[in-house]
Amino acid sequence: MERSQWKWLFISLAFSLLVLVLLLIFTINDQTIASLHKINPLFLILAFIAHIFTMCFWAWRVQLMTNSLGYRIGFFYSLNLVFANLLAAGITPAQAGGEPVRIHELYRANVPLGDATAIVIMERVLDGVMLVMLAAFAMIVLNREWRSLGETSNVIMYITLVFIIGCLVLFIIFAKRPQILKRTMIRVARIFTRHWESPRIEELEHRIDQEVDNFHSALRKFVKSAKGGLLWGLFFTMLYWVSECVTASLILIGLGQPPLLFESFVINLILAILMMIPLTPGSSGIAEVGATSMYSLFLPSSILGVFVVIWRVVLYYFNLALGIFSSVLIVRRETTLEKPV
Repeated sequence: MERSQWKWLFISLAFSLLVLVLLLIFTINDQTIASLHKINPLFLILAFIAHIFTMCFWAWRVQLMTNSLGYRIGFFYSLNLVFANLLAAGITPAQAGGEPVRIHELYRANVPLGDATAIVIMERVLDGVMLVMLAAFAMIVLNREWRSLGETSNVIMYITLVFIIGCLVLFIIFAKRPQILKRTMIRVARIFTRHWESPRIEELEHRIDQEVDNFHSALRKFVKSAKGGLLWGLFFTMLYWVSECVTASLILIGLGQPPLLFESFVINLILAILMMIPLTPGSSGIAEVGATSMYSLFLPSSILGVFVVIWRVVLYYFNLALGIFSSVLIVRRETTLEKPV
């Protein structure tokens, strides 16, 4: 990792640890100590296993979507790609740093840059589609659990749903009219290349034109000849989000609490949307505060802090550990490839 990446990692950890420490200070009491004696470690281990399955679902999504375009990557390569993405996502606002890592790793697996970009963007699109579907399910079927979270959560959800739908509409426009995407990207690029020499600017604009064509070609493949990749992608996207919700319920059972399966489903859905807001690196602090405020409606204060800490250990700190491990493997691979034969 570069020095700047270490800096953002420490900032992200500092945000998260500060909130967690304050949370424990205000929630630990005599009842907390008594509750800790009732912890069932088996369910906490199952929570880690469920989260690993979540990462596997993500890896299968990337692998099958890539294979559907005619490129072959192995499952473990795809899984390592997902792990590496976790570290970058954990130190960038709105977890946006994961996308370039996934594109780079697909490119290193001989997937053309335009196709790799299309795969990663289609992942985001599928996430958006699934979040809209799950939100509609929560509003209609889980209406009682939805309403129990209060008006603030409802307003946040409605606003963010409008944003997600707007992004999906924008994606459809760009997919149908690649010339609009080209003009937009070139105009944005010119803002940052004002002081470049003319040949260099022309080369960049030619590259943008070429890669947008490759990207549009990959999208056409998904729609026409690679529909199976989209269907598998949507299927594993659904399993991914369901598995994330189940993880929280397993932690609750491990702490001797009711699983709150449907409540956790709605809460994790809202948190997923909240964490898209680019406020802090890896959305650290936002996730802790959001989870605390919503789970406090269902959990006693004596166990609330402990639950949020374990929940973040599984879904955030464990992710960072996996990401660092994967990044070391990638650095070793790149170093080996650069050695003279």
